[in-house]
Amino acid sequence: MCGICGAVGTFDRGHVESMLARIAHRGPDDQGVYVSDPAPNGNAGALGHRRLSIIDLSSAGHQPMTDASERYWLTFNGEIYNYRALREELRSLGHEFVSGSDSETILYAYREWGVECVEHFNGMFAFAIWDAERRELFAARDRLGIKPFYWTMLDDVDGGPRGFAFASEIKAFLDLPGFDRAFDHEALHQYLTFLWVPDPRTIFSSVKKLRPGHRMIVRAGDPEPQIEEFWDVRFDVDRSTPEREWGDRLLEGLGRAVDRRLIADVPLGAFLSGGVDSSLIVGLMTERMDRSVQTYTIGFRDEDLKHDIQEDDVVWARKIAKLFGTDASERILEPDVMDLLPRLVYSMDEPVADPAIVTSFLICREARESLTVLLSGMGGDELFAGYPRHKAMRIAGLYNAVPAGVSSSIVGRLPASRPGPLNAPLRNLKKLAKSAALPWTDRYLGFGTYFTDAEKSRLYAPAMRERTEGLDAYSEHRRHLSRVAAEDPLNQLLYLDLKTFLPCLNLTYTDKTSMAVALEARVPFLDHEFVALAGQMPPELKLKGLKSKYVLKKAAERYLPRDVVWRKKAGFRAPVRAWLANELRPMVEDLLSPERVARRGLFDYAEVRRIVDDNLSGREDNSLKVYQLLTLELWHEAFLS
Repeated sequence: MCGICGAVGTFDRGHVESMLARIAHRGPDDQGVYVSDPAPNGNAGALGHRRLSIIDLSSAGHQPMTDASERYWLTFNGEIYNYRALREELRSLGHEFVSGSDSETILYAYREWGVECVEHFNGMFAFAIWDAERRELFAARDRLGIKPFYWTMLDDVDGGPRGFAFASEIKAFLDLPGFDRAFDHEALHQYLTFLWVPDPRTIFSSVKKLRPGHRMIVRAGDPEPQIEEFWDVRFDVDRSTPEREWGDRLLEGLGRAVDRRLIADVPLGAFLSGGVDSSLIVGLMTERMDRSVQTYTIGFRDEDLKHDIQEDDVVWARKIAKLFGTDASERILEPDVMDLLPRLVYSMDEPVADPAIVTSFLICREARESLTVLLSGMGGDELFAGYPRHKAMRIAGLYNAVPAGVSSSIVGRLPASRPGPLNAPLRNLKKLAKSAALPWTDRYLGFGTYFTDAEKSRLYAPAMRERTEGLDAYSEHRRHLSRVAAEDPLNQLLYLDLKTFLPCLNLTYTDKTSMAVALEARVPFLDHEFVALAGQMPPELKLKGLKSKYVLKKAAERYLPRDVVWRKKAGFRAPVRAWLANELRPMVEDLLSPERVARRGLFDYAEVRRIVDDNLSGREDNSLKVYQLLTLELWHEAFLS
């Protein structure tokens, strides 16, 4: 796991070193720079690398790495889990290796198979290879988007570099002469809708993300890179396999995925929330390791739990830790969020308004004191319909059976936000009422919406309202859904989650918060062979009635107690409602003041004030909306002010 950057154009060593300085946290163990000889027009290929040593800790793993001919040069972020088998295959084809690293395998795979090399890799990766003979750059991002890859085009400004640049994080571009920091108003429109910006757009108008499962070729002088897809999620549904056998297949497949992710020359452990996914990963690790698994759990103070989150994950995590005899570490989340938020907003590069970022960072920071690699249960919900919105699509049908006049009258009288056990059900009921009557696709999109178009229109200042008039915040979501229109309705939703919610939110904050402390996070559920297996499972075995992740949970009963397997989903989150009412309240008043809002020119202050006041009074549960606006202002301070 590392930090990578590079360029094609009129770039020199100083430009690469400035990019590496911004992402040094991703790789504290080593640094390398390669710049090719420039062509007559001044164009060169340049690569930079910050190393976090995981496999082959020796200097033989130094990057940028070249092959024996010194024609091909590589900078690589990630892990190739099947590299040993690939090395043997490549050896049989005549290639010789000088290191024990997975990085070298990528170089010789590219020499042998060209751009099709990515189809041979099982792993998480973002990498670039410079061909010094053809003077072109080949780059690729892994199938599910576990590792990030950002790119930008620079024009010559005051003698600065021109051409294509890429990096693991956007902040690597900030010191490049001519980099345009202007933000994308359409991306802001999407951010307010979802809490994050869908690929390939970013909040910066000049920066794009390479989509998951895509590769590109860049040639000096070309106006844009050539990009193509090399992999996609498929649903080859198999209804001939009995339910019990599906459980066997899932456990076997997930076990193989865990096996691959135990390859490391450094200490590794696991995140443990006490939920079924992380607990099952810990159980599978325990079977395969010759020592106790180190596990890490985050809990919340009692006073924070009273606002919304009623079940304390720590209780369940302790039960699993005792069951498997893990070396367990716990941390109770203290309210130092005012100090953490500015740092985390900078770490994220873009405004991403999920409070779980705080929780993720604290787990990674705690684990980094003794580990370099942490396994996570992320991905199970997207594969097997584990989110409340998947159930809500079915509940909406029952809700719609009630006459609209009756249901709207009842829901309209209910309080929106009251601390206590009914807060979450009331909030979810009101959200259901907003979207239940919409057409099927719009209903699902509505469940993932925070500011509706009407609410954004009221929020925007006149100039912003004019800029965004007619924009469809859901355009990328609709594009994905159109690709699987012939699939089962549930699989359509899961495909959308795997293409948007997973890479653009969950995997983004997992990468940024772990790499902020130089920790590698591995996600066995997102092994692409296991994803393909999940795609073959009949959708009715994923969501059976209102039982989410049905067959996965039935299989997990072979490892875990039933009360752990079937307990109510708590989700990976943080007590933002308590924070906004207490520790973050002074920050909200300061950063969302009339002067600040007027300075940005994006929003109408009266509407911002109403959103904040309605949340404080309990008239509406606007907690995530307030958190969105707060995060956006912190991002402005970090990147634009």
